[in-house]
Amino acid sequence: MTLDEILASLFPDGCKVENDNGILTGYGSLQAGGQGLVIGVSDRTALGVDEAIRLSSFVLGALKTGSGPILVIVDSDSQRMSKRDELLGLNEFLAHLAKCLIYADMHGRPTIGILYGHSAAGAFLATALATRVLVGLPGASPAVMDLPSMSKVTKLSVEVLEEKAKSTPVFAPGLENLAQTGAVHRIWSETDSLAAQLNALLADLPDIRDIRDSLGKERKGRIKAAEIAERVHALALAR
Repeated sequence: MTLDEILASLFPDGCKVENDNGILTGYGSLQAGGQGLVIGVSDRTALGVDEAIRLSSFVLGALKTGSGPILVIVDSDSQRMSKRDELLGLNEFLAHLAKCLIYADMHGRPTIGILYGHSAAGAFLATALATRVLVGLPGASPAVMDLPSMSKVTKLSVEVLEEKAKSTPVFAPGLENLAQTGAVHRIWSETDSLAAQLNALLADLPDIRDIRDSLGKERKGRIKAAEIAERVHALALAR
């Protein structure tokens, strides 16, 4: 689906979303009533310090003036690979954006990521994966790290990683693999109304606690993750 098709299906009663050089900001009328805030990255735009701070500012400003969910619509490149961005502290800007979304979610503005295209690395972590739940549309192509990059880090050949990816989703990019690990909460149908699917999701959102680990266990994509998370949670409570 194109961005225009997605917005029309999400907001049949109308929306006002600006696309400024690949950075999305705006609002849309929800079928269930009220408005949803829209931010995001489109057109496979790389996420740098300028884009990250604009999105962060828009989220924080909206907390003072409205209510309703925040939809993070994503088709991005990775973070911007430039000397300027790195020297300015790109990692801190991306972390700030993620924290703004988490803060909003903890203060009554449920955050929902909608991945319709590509996203990878830091840009993926700071936008789509920083939301309470992430849904994907068919054709989306997420990757926390692509296999050539993973090969450089692990010193394993791409061929070895490709073989591991066949049986272990954490080694593999792609929508189905991310869903099996629990990172993608649901995969929506592009032939049905996105507004109706959004309403159903809002009516059945998990509580504030992250459930990606338990979903990964249920879907047999991250067998040990839920057990480790439970131990860490128990240790935190005991302190």
